[in-house]
Amino acid sequence: MRERSFFQRLFEPPSLTEMAPASKLLTYAILIGWTIVVLFPLYWVLITSFKLPFQVNDGPDFIPFIDYQPSGHAWRYIFVELGNDTLRPYLNSIIIALTSTVLAVIIGSLAAYALVRIQYNVKIGTIAGFIVLLGATVYSINRFGTPWHLTAAIALALFFFFATSFGRYFKRALKNNDILFWIISNRILPPVVAVLPIYLMFQRVGLLDTHVAMIATYMAVNLPIVVWLMRDFFAGIPIDLEESAEIDGASRIRIFATIVLPLARPGLAATFLLVLILAWNEYLLALFISTADAQTMPLLVAAQNATRGPQWWYMSVLIVIMIAPIVLMTILLQKHIARGLMVGAVKG
Repeated sequence: MRERSFFQRLFEPPSLTEMAPASKLLTYAILIGWTIVVLFPLYWVLITSFKLPFQVNDGPDFIPFIDYQPSGHAWRYIFVELGNDTLRPYLNSIIIALTSTVLAVIIGSLAAYALVRIQYNVKIGTIAGFIVLLGATVYSINRFGTPWHLTAAIALALFFFFATSFGRYFKRALKNNDILFWIISNRILPPVVAVLPIYLMFQRVGLLDTHVAMIATYMAVNLPIVVWLMRDFFAGIPIDLEESAEIDGASRIRIFATIVLPLARPGLAATFLLVLILAWNEYLLALFISTADAQTMPLLVAAQNATRGPQWWYMSVLIVIMIAPIVLMTILLQKHIARGLMVGAVKG
């Protein structure tokens, strides 16, 4: 066998299972370069958290103990001098983000599964009746000051009577695809358009600056994303498995819990992490709905922009402790997230 030349050895793979040396070198160079691009901002935030104000203002210093002498004054200020003012927003973020994410994933997964396996026929007239009763409820609360609990209960009773008595007379209806489009269109709507009505609603019912208001709002905002993503994962599960279990006497809830959810675990993990990141970093809604008691970490970070300008050293400390739980969650769910992304890529 003729010996290969230097360029052949460099650009031709030695076997079908190995890359050519030149291709391998280029691939690793691209990966290392991209890793530096991704990790450098995190490194920059970390080293900034150990700088004094004059060191930050003097210019970029990259290497601790060589370019500058690290100091823990910013960490001491955040954890010792601020104390509860740091701990309270941090705990609020954990409670609000986790609770809203769990609720959004549970409710959104049920809705997505229903849209995949059940054919709906929602009458447009019934929807119009619901909108009219909702408007009447809001008008009654604001115009006459009626208790919202009682008004809402009466409106629900009237809607149930209207739907059961007159719903069958309406002909035009919305199908599953129409419902799905309506759900995702709620996410397309800019949050700033809806934030003022949300603020007035919670102010009226006395829930402003509470965990309940924050959790309900975050869950409602992120619910369309869960429905849209999980629908594709549920649609990829063979229906034969569910039909076999149904023949054996399993209920739909049992089929969903014991068959569908385990098969959709990668999608659940990826969706959970995405929604958690969105809830963890939400700023606009938190700015309007919370003030002090339910304040979250994004508001605390923004508060470091004082009259003397951004205090980057304090902001860096808060950013480091803010991204730590998300990084840890990503590491724990890495295997499931990778499988979920691969499934989505193959289906696409």
